Amino acid sequence: MEKQQFKAESKRLLDLMINSIYTHREIFLREIISNASDAIDKLAYTALTDDKVGISRDEFAITITRDKEGRTLTVSDNGIGMTKEEMEENLGTIAKSGSLGFKQAMEKNEDIDIIGQFGVGFYSAFMVASSITVISRKYGQDTAWKWVSDGADGYTIEEAHRDGPGTDVIMTLKADTEEEKYSEYLDEYELRSLIRKYSDYIRYPIKMEVTKSRPVEEPEAAEGEEAEDKAPKYESYTELETLNSMVPIWQRPRKDVTDEEYETFYREKFFDYNKPLRIIHSSAEGAVSFKALLFIPGKAPYDFYTKDYKRGLQLYSSGVMIMENCEDLLPEHFRFVRGVVDSQDLSLNISREMLQHNRQLTIIARNIEKKIKSELKSMLENEREKYEEFYAAFGRQLKYGTVSDYGAHKDSCQDLLLFYSHKQGKLISLKEYVEAMPEGQEKIYYVPGENKDRLAKLPQVETLSGKGYDTLLFTEDVDEFIPQTLMTYMEKSFCNASSEDLGLQTEEEKKAAEEKAEELKGMLTFVKETLGDSVKEVRLSDNLGKAPACMVPDAGMSFEMEKYMKRMNPEFAYPVGRILELNPEHDAVKAMQRLMTEDVLKAKDYAQLLMYQAMLMAELPLDDPYAYTELVCRLMN
Repeated sequence: MEKQQFKAESKRLLDLMINSIYTHREIFLREIISNASDAIDKLAYTALTDDKVGISRDEFAITITRDKEGRTLTVSDNGIGMTKEEMEENLGTIAKSGSLGFKQAMEKNEDIDIIGQFGVGFYSAFMVASSITVISRKYGQDTAWKWVSDGADGYTIEEAHRDGPGTDVIMTLKADTEEEKYSEYLDEYELRSLIRKYSDYIRYPIKMEVTKSRPVEEPEAAEGEEAEDKAPKYESYTELETLNSMVPIWQRPRKDVTDEEYETFYREKFFDYNKPLRIIHSSAEGAVSFKALLFIPGKAPYDFYTKDYKRGLQLYSSGVMIMENCEDLLPEHFRFVRGVVDSQDLSLNISREMLQHNRQLTIIARNIEKKIKSELKSMLENEREKYEEFYAAFGRQLKYGTVSDYGAHKDSCQDLLLFYSHKQGKLISLKEYVEAMPEGQEKIYYVPGENKDRLAKLPQVETLSGKGYDTLLFTEDVDEFIPQTLMTYMEKSFCNASSEDLGLQTEEEKKAAEEKAEELKGMLTFVKETLGDSVKEVRLSDNLGKAPACMVPDAGMSFEMEKYMKRMNPEFAYPVGRILELNPEHDAVKAMQRLMTEDVLKAKDYAQLLMYQAMLMAELPLDDPYAYTELVCRLMN
């Protein structure tokens, strides 16, 4: 029997496939099972118009047989089978797909759903097999054919025997090495796991003989004899068992699935002990058809805010898992969502492992993003307690999503953000803040800091409260970047109350303030000269309420941002200019002004004390705490 050569540069192509196209050896089983499913699909389709097929849909199956001694793994189906010519065409020509040809021939029938379309999947078996034997008998023919190849030097075809139509793919596994244990693919548990992972939703049963045990019945004790107290004995036996569930839960009508079933699916699929906070269904029909079953977790995984966390949705094509974490389907700002997407319309490349970046994938991702936003917004508006539970776990991610990529995703996130309201004493959205603004308020006020209780006592916050204005208390590092990204919200600009002009003065008040500053110019100069380089500037302010002084940053960066930069990148961090603002109506400031003519040294001590107090209120570290303590003690004496 003459060995025939592949109709391609087989060795080079197979090497390329094994080393480049596929990244996980274990997927070979998925590919072979998918091909078997395709073959059954073809015979099932034929049975619709040919009553001679003689096999009902319930009888179709894929069977896996293990032979540990012979080191063979066999995948059998009772599908359409192949003729000798089809074997040569489909197996002898690398990258030739019989499934693709069948689908093209039946293009007009919308119900046809063939998984494999590119013809390289079969050869993935050579990643684990030293040789492959394919025995196949075409439906309607009496003769079977055997195709044998070691994957490099061509193949042979000869006549064989098979009882009925269908195909057996017999893989002789490679010898184990120190690095690779190929014999694991003969292990019952490993095969069961791979089928559950990749092929659980193949529409036909995948069967395999599994080992089980049962108790052995002991003979009853004869009359007059005492029964011996022995531990029960067990015997092993094998049983053909179906390993896949066949019908994906997301393909079942919503009304036919209970919440308990969804929760069980979520826990088992995504290894979460907590039940999901929300279940989201999404589907589309048209140019791109897909179904998605998504879950919002109740709690953040321990590694959620680390680089080790893997985002993405599980991607299926007609029930066959293609990718475990498809990042392209889920935007970074919604990375907390878990779930599955199933579509038969995706353009996969030849390995089914990697997706082409195409229009279909983009359309699905865009639909999913809109659906997630809609569901979160609905939860915010109608289930506030549940939303705040979600926000406690994942709110920071929405904030990161708002500011990332220069605000490219702000429209998806800004309406979902919550901040603590000083006036209302609870978390509110930006929309709720703006809608509650009294007449005359033109800005959204906020103050950044580490503790909301301390922020509430800032003089600027007290001043705004006196006007009936609310202040948002920003206590997370990312918060302060949000106003810079959004710029405005509902046509209202943001204002950092701790460093920017509050915009509360009338023209008359501004003029009076300028006159007051001119009148007290000498005092301001005195304080600046006393403090030296400790402050960049000294000026008056009428926004301090009952406080004598406060420290505000120079334009450009806040104190909180300065602290953040020191933590994240100390080598490139630089100090923000400190500006001391004085309240000219406060008794302490008036006392210092009076002492400038009565006791200059004490006036200088007062200036130092006001600076220290302002730094403490701004939660800034004191450069010399000992000097501050000595100063207080000196003034007390």
